[in-house]
Amino acid sequence: MPLIALTGGIASGKSTIAGRLAEHGAVIVDADRIVREVQSPGSPVLADIAAAFGDEVITTDGALDRARLASLVFGDDDAVTRLNAIVHPAVRAESARRFAAALAADPRTVVVYDVPLLVEARVDDPWDLVVLAHAPASLRLTRLVELRGMAEADARARIASQVPDERRLEIADVVVDTAGTLAATLAQTDDLWRRVTATSPDDAVGRHGTGAQPR
Repeated sequence: MPLIALTGGIASGKSTIAGRLAEHGAVIVDADRIVREVQSPGSPVLADIAAAFGDEVITTDGALDRARLASLVFGDDDAVTRLNAIVHPAVRAESARRFAAALAADPRTVVVYDVPLLVEARVDDPWDLVVLAHAPASLRLTRLVELRGMAEADARARIASQVPDERRLEIADVVVDTAGTLAATLAQTDDLWRRVTATSPDDAVGRHGTGAQPR
């Protein structure tokens, strides 16, 4: 079972790649979705967040007030570290459970972990392949403003809060250039799928144990 980490900065086109791989038959495990689930009302993670940051981060119906929490931690490295110490272990455990379930259902399946914070939290995990969705920060800024309707200052702040592109490029085995057309991105993803599914573990040559061609 190839275990692929798919990462990329905000507005990099990562979701497009994940969607295409799902069409081909990959099992997609979405880190952001897991985060939301482990922070659901009544969960131990949510209780720990409230204990660390105050009951004001909980709405009247018992859910996490994500906007309030974000306002408390954004730009505060210590606060981010405290939050990550609560959330990341739960996400790691749940993602591992889903990887194992996918393997149990079909030992030959390709599992793709869609994970924005790979460099920050999971870079040393034993991935068979690290795939990066990559577009220049200037283009991602344009996408955030023109396609998502974000204020330019907010978009710049979101991009600046993430690790630099250079750090993602350093750990990537395969880079999917998403700066061009949608068709070009999909074609690269199709090629990635062909190489991954045509390669056996015994042919591994990459840093992360894969026979797929490195970037």
